[in-house]
Amino acid sequence: MSVLDRIGQKLLFSFDPETAHGMSIAALRCGLPVASPPNQDARLKARLCGLDFPNPLGMAAGYDKNAEVPDALLKLGFGFAEVGTITPLPQPGNPKPRIFRLTADEAVINRLGFNNEGHDAAEKRLAARKGRGGIVGVNIGANKDSADRIGDYERGVTRFAPYASYLTVNISSPNTPGLRNMQAREQLGELLSRVMAARAKASAQPPVFLKIAPDLVEAELEDIAAEVVEKKVDGVIVSNTTLSRTGLRSTSLASEAGGLSGKPLFERSTAVLARMRELVGPEMAIIGVGGVDSAETALEKIRAGADLVQLYTGMIYAGPALPGRIVAGMARFADRERLKSIRELRDTGCTNWSRRL
Repeated sequence: MSVLDRIGQKLLFSFDPETAHGMSIAALRCGLPVASPPNQDARLKARLCGLDFPNPLGMAAGYDKNAEVPDALLKLGFGFAEVGTITPLPQPGNPKPRIFRLTADEAVINRLGFNNEGHDAAEKRLAARKGRGGIVGVNIGANKDSADRIGDYERGVTRFAPYASYLTVNISSPNTPGLRNMQAREQLGELLSRVMAARAKASAQPPVFLKIAPDLVEAELEDIAAEVVEKKVDGVIVSNTTLSRTGLRSTSLASEAGGLSGKPLFERSTAVLARMRELVGPEMAIIGVGGVDSAETALEKIRAGADLVQLYTGMIYAGPALPGRIVAGMARFADRERLKSIRELRDTGCTNWSRRL
């Protein structure tokens, strides 16, 4: 981290995590921080699902919940940004406090519960940026008290298909009661059938990704893989936060309810990613997320089978220059290894990682 980044982190860490998050969004809205994005490098470009990504690193959902700053994120060096999770109706989420920094572990526990301003507010912002370019995905969810959660996802597809570079169906947050049950095969089959039918009827047909949890066992992974292949979903995002607390040093906070993200998630999420790659085959798109905080961890996700990678928690601890540093580091790696494309790495470590499950 630069001296400026360290000063910024110290300032933000003097506030509670949710206040600090709001301050960072406000700073980006105002054009701060100013970062030097990395030079474009043809070896880092990726074409996936009909989209041309300038580099394989993206901002994960959960940071820009209300689609306030996607263009500012792209200016930090990200090749794409994913906004949301957005639910049809505004909802406050779970009671505060609901975000906890596990500084010794470079991790975060959150139990936010899809707090967001709803479809109307996000659609207005996304409509205003239409035509600007840049890849912006939209992560859609269901309201906590919805009587028809699958219907909420259908509404999300219909509403955001005209504006989204891609759509992510998020059924893997641990902070909405019963949501992860939708990963079970029967419910998942109905969900994906209705989502894909809604996309077919929409005014635009962006790619659809399914975001899954890292805490699934082999039989559940097999069922999910079978359903996404059968329903012709475009890709899978592996993974959301974990309920595991294995190996944490921040013992005083380990008992807090919610999903754990950051460095401790890297091993499990990468192993699940590799297994999913084996199950869905080489053609389906996979985005790897969980514990990415360096060029090395980003490259390891690609070795495990990811086409693209995302981060969020890593930037809390490393500052807004992190995406630029990662992308520059990937370019240097391509230089050292004399790669024509970073895609040459994909799957080279898949078998080794899948055996760690």
